[in-house]
Amino acid sequence: MAEIRSEILNTGHPKVKAAQIDINGRPSEVFELLIDPAKHPLIDGSNSVKSVNWGPEKLTLGSKFGMRMRIGIPYRITNYVIEFNQNKLIAWRHLGKWVWRYELTDLGNGQTRVVESFDGRPSPYQWWLRRRNAYKYVEKAMAKSLVRLKRLVEEKG
Repeated sequence: MAEIRSEILNTGHPKVKAAQIDINGRPSEVFELLIDPAKHPLIDGSNSVKSVNWGPEKLTLGSKFGMRMRIGIPYRITNYVIEFNQNKLIAWRHLGKWVWRYELTDLGNGQTRVVESFDGRPSPYQWWLRRRNAYKYVEKAMAKSLVRLKRLVEEKG
């Protein structure tokens, strides 16, 4: 079996990182996993998302959801869904104000292109992002997340 890989994209902006992958599955199948916060630990390529702490079973625009996290030490974070277009787009942020976004494009023939991005531009905590080397770290984590997402969708189908 060939190794599954995603592609890290050049966004043209040092504070915006992105990766993409093509998945054998309809946008609705991919989106169902993304809007279920209980699935986020299975998708997360950074291994920092441990479990959903509270929130709805399915995310929609304006949803709030709490996650148990671990980067060095355990902590909890509240996320807010700030963009939502059924089967096409979902994005959330937390108190750090950086944005995690998934954009889905229907390629036809039951395939979906997924672009995951991290936008650090809105954050007032640039010093923290630099200190944690977050921009370099997240693009690798996103690439791993997309591979995990692809496996989950394709193994389900």
